Amino acid sequence: MTTDPTTAEVLLEAKGVTAGYTPGVNILNDCSLSLHRGEIVGIIGPNGAGKSTLLKALFGLLSVQSGVITHRGESIVGLHAHELVERGIGYVPQRDNVFPSLTILENLEMGIYLKPKQFRERADFVQSMFPRLAERGSQRAGSLSGGERQMLAMGRALMMNPEIILLDEPSAGLSPVLQDQVFVRTREINKAGVSVVMVEQNARRCLQICHRGYVLDQGTNAYTDTGDKLLHDPKVIELYLGTLAT
Repeated sequence: MTTDPTTAEVLLEAKGVTAGYTPGVNILNDCSLSLHRGEIVGIIGPNGAGKSTLLKALFGLLSVQSGVITHRGESIVGLHAHELVERGIGYVPQRDNVFPSLTILENLEMGIYLKPKQFRERADFVQSMFPRLAERGSQRAGSLSGGERQMLAMGRALMMNPEIILLDEPSAGLSPVLQDQVFVRTREINKAGVSVVMVEQNARRCLQICHRGYVLDQGTNAYTDTGDKLLHDPKVIELYLGTLAT
């Protein structure tokens, strides 16, 4: 019998978070989210809703004006990115997510610079997850296709053996075939024991694979439910899914 991840331990939680990039100008307003062990949580919503901003707040990349963000019940507000990586939280930004002048293997090395002795073991795991990376280890990342770069960015984040990975628009700019590969790989990563928070513009596909979803609008929670229920909710379909990528 498969364990329901929505009943498992809460790994990451945001409560009442207000945050932005400029003092006095908040993008997030009283925003909340929780991630249970074993879950894929999707964040969808219109452009400018604050989806990527929420992910950056979770990873300590912007100041939180109010509210609480906890990992395993301990506040992580104010911690630096490398401290969050050490705690087992990985982050894959949408843009500039590889070192173009370095090879694939060198990019993977950068992903585990805090634990270099584990490089070979983790590289073997990542290359088993993304076989194309194994085939092209000496190729410079700058010469890879968009889909291959996304695989490398996700692979590099996995090098530290995180328990949580935060994905910001992983399918953005990819062809439908490559987009589907990203969602398939995300499910495989999840099945390998990594809990996932995914910001996605491809709302329908995201809701198809996530256990729970959050719909953000103007920086706050508009709807939250299981992925399947959001996918078939008439109000969500009318207000969001009709205007978002399919």
